[in-house]
Amino acid sequence: MGFLLRWLCALGLVAITYNPTPYNFTRWAMTDGQDQLSLTVLAGLVLLVGYIIYLRATLRSIGPLGMVLVLGIVGALLWVAYDFGLLDMQNRDLTTWIGVLALSLVLGIGLSWSIIRRKLSGQADMDDVDE
Repeated sequence: MGFLLRWLCALGLVAITYNPTPYNFTRWAMTDGQDQLSLTVLAGLVLLVGYIIYLRATLRSIGPLGMVLVLGIVGALLWVAYDFGLLDMQNRDLTTWIGVLALSLVLGIGLSWSIIRRKLSGQADMDDVDE
């Protein structure tokens, strides 16, 4: 349940920032952002804080190589789905949603990796040990 919640929050963060629908921060900021500049800046800063939290935790837990490996696994899964005819890459909206999903998986796994590793190995990180 913990991983699912972390991943859903990452999915929300990435999808709120950009998705193929008209309802996302990027499109809103480009069209109405000048009229409501203070609100645009506030929303942008809130999103930035979310990205800093997720990226910092991801870089500390799996590092850049781990991020590339997770993206590689997601890419390979998409390639298999495409080869078996389960995925149509001609649909631009679907491709964008797949990108949003892939980025959210990297962030969700990165935020949860220390917890997953501790449960699998029984070893705690130095940051997890109480003094």
